[in-house]
Amino acid sequence: MSLVTGDDISAAAGRLAGRIVRTPLLSCRRLSDDLGLDVLVKAENLQHAGSFKVRGAQNALLARAERGQLPAGIATFSAGNHAAAAAYAGWVLGLPTVVCMPPGAVDVKVAAVKRYGGEVVFTDDLAGTCHAVAAERGYALLHPFDDLDVIAGAGTVGAELAADAGSLELVLVPVGGGGLISGIAAAVKAVSPATRVVGVEPVTANAVTHGLRHGALVPLPRRPVSLADGLTAPYAGEHTLAHIEAHVDVIVEVPEQVIARAWWELLDATKLLVEPSAAVGLAALRLGLVETVPEARVALVLSGGNVASATLAQIGQN
Repeated sequence: MSLVTGDDISAAAGRLAGRIVRTPLLSCRRLSDDLGLDVLVKAENLQHAGSFKVRGAQNALLARAERGQLPAGIATFSAGNHAAAAAYAGWVLGLPTVVCMPPGAVDVKVAAVKRYGGEVVFTDDLAGTCHAVAAERGYALLHPFDDLDVIAGAGTVGAELAADAGSLELVLVPVGGGGLISGIAAAVKAVSPATRVVGVEPVTANAVTHGLRHGALVPLPRRPVSLADGLTAPYAGEHTLAHIEAHVDVIVEVPEQVIARAWWELLDATKLLVEPSAAVGLAALRLGLVETVPEARVALVLSGGNVASATLAQIGQN
C-alpha cells in the first residue's frame, strides 16, 4: 500500500500556502515546570474552522482539481471537526457539501457546518448514509481520514512542527481515525527518525487500537462516546493503519476522568480555548503512559478548539 511521502507533504504545503493559518508553536512554562519537561504546544485551535482538519479537506479538493477531478459536490461524515472543515473547503471552492453527523453532535460543530453553507444529515449510520447521499446526488465522497490527500494535508502540521521546533524528543498526537497522526508521523520521521511519535486515544473511543488488533475497517463493537468527541471515529482505515504501523512508535489509551482533568489544566495553563480532544496528550503524560527523560523537548498537538459553552460550564463546576 502506498504511503504519503515527504514530497507529498511538501506539495500539500504548496497548495495550502495562503489558504491556511501557519499556527504558532508556543512554549508553555507552567506545564514545563510541572512536568519537568520542555513543553511546546502546536495551537491548531487557531486554524480556520477551528481545527487541523481544514488542512486535509482543502488539500484533498485542491489535489483533485489539479488532477482534473474536482467533483460536482462533496459528501462526507464526521462527528464535528471534519464536518466544519469540509463545509469550509466546499465554501472556498464553491462546491455544495452534505455532512452526515451523529445525533447529538456538538451544537457548535453543527452550527459551523451550516455557517459555511453545508447541509447536515443526522444519522446513526454515518458511512452508509454518506455513501447513499453521494450516489444519489452524484457527489464525491470525501473521507474524513482514510484518504492519502487528506493525510498529506494533515502532514503539514508535522512539517511545521519539525521546522519550528528544531530538535524534538517526543510528539504527542490526539487520535480518532488516525489521519492526523499518519500525516504528522510521516512528516516528522522523514526529517528526524529518532523523534518518537505517540498517539493518544480515549479508552471509550479507541478505533485505532481496535483496528490494529482486528484489521482495518472493522468497526468498534459499540458506538464510541467520549468527552473528546472529536476522536470518536467508528473505525480506523486501511491507509491510516498502514501509516501508523510504519511510522508511529506507540498508541496509548486514556480514561475519561483523566481527559476531563487534563483539559481543564490545559485551558488554565495555556490560556487557549481548546476542545477536550486536544488534551489527551497531556492526559497521557499525567498518567505516566509515555516514557520521558527530564527536560525532554515535547510537543503537544492541540488538534482543535470547537467546544460547546455548556461543556465548558459543566467542566468548570468539577
